[in-house]
Amino acid sequence: MANRHVDAVYVTRPVSIGYLTGFHAEPHERLMALAIRRDEATLIVPALEAQKANQNAANAAVVSWRDGEDPYALVSRVLAGMVEVGVEKDHLSLNAAEVITSRTGVSELVDVGSEIRGLRLLKHEDEIEKLARAAAITDAAGEAALSRIRAGQSEIEVALTIGSVIGELGGDLAFDSLVQSGPNSALPHLGPSSRLLAAGDLVLVDFGAAFDGYKADTTRMAVVGEPGEQHRAIHRLVLEAHDAAIKAVRPEATTGEVDAAARRVIEAAGYGEHFFHRVGHGIGLEAHEDPSLDPGSQTVLEPGMVFTIEPGIYIPGFGGVRIEDDVVVEPSGCRVLTQADRSLRVIST
Repeated sequence: MANRHVDAVYVTRPVSIGYLTGFHAEPHERLMALAIRRDEATLIVPALEAQKANQNAANAAVVSWRDGEDPYALVSRVLAGMVEVGVEKDHLSLNAAEVITSRTGVSELVDVGSEIRGLRLLKHEDEIEKLARAAAITDAAGEAALSRIRAGQSEIEVALTIGSVIGELGGDLAFDSLVQSGPNSALPHLGPSSRLLAAGDLVLVDFGAAFDGYKADTTRMAVVGEPGEQHRAIHRLVLEAHDAAIKAVRPEATTGEVDAAARRVIEAAGYGEHFFHRVGHGIGLEAHEDPSLDPGSQTVLEPGMVFTIEPGIYIPGFGGVRIEDDVVVEPSGCRVLTQADRSLRVIST
């Protein structure tokens, strides 16, 4: 607040509220906000979340509103006397902003979203422990699920198996699992479909477990039946790029340098046009958060940053290969949290 010269901060993104208070909830269309003044913090929640908020919110007074009541009456009360207020502009709706400025004395909304995200950039020891636990569950779930995959199953069946195994192992699903077979695996964000796994298909599974809110994210590869030379060659190349990027992770390196380490390997083999996304993204309470490892990005790595390494090659009509792991930057380099077998697994026909 001192750095941005604001009188208060009005936080509305649920993950930010969860990080700052320990209270995690998704209010959907209902108003939920954390108002932080210099002398107090107030958490405004829908009444159906009040009990949970009182049990979990730290260092904030909880006030609630019932359906049918005006939640902005509470907002007006907690922001009374404030003139400049910091907000997360990429989350606060235009309608909410207009209501706040018209019904309170607030005359200027200052974007402090990057400062709030920056608090989460360096993970504390307890956060890393939770991420490591999530990674261990993810590894075990992947091994179990991959061992159960058979030709003739649908992509949706495989995705449901992954979610079931994660639950059996004590985790939550970090995000909707991606299962892509054959040509579908060349479409990186395509959700699982009713397509049946068939001989010769590459099978890409991108999934993760969450533990106490902290998420893991990994991708492993398989092929239905005996892999051909192209299957093996592309997998081998992506794994080489993956390993090169991990070797580049160390304090004082930049995110762009890590991306470049993987990209050089793939470009040298003539597949540069088929690697069209960044090499990784931050992970924590969200499956995608800072830092972003884009080509040319200049974020300097520091111990405590946690992110994915996930180069890929995608060939339309044939399929794609991506190998993904989660790493934490340490003083001497990095530690890889996800440790499951990275080989091209063979699914029996």
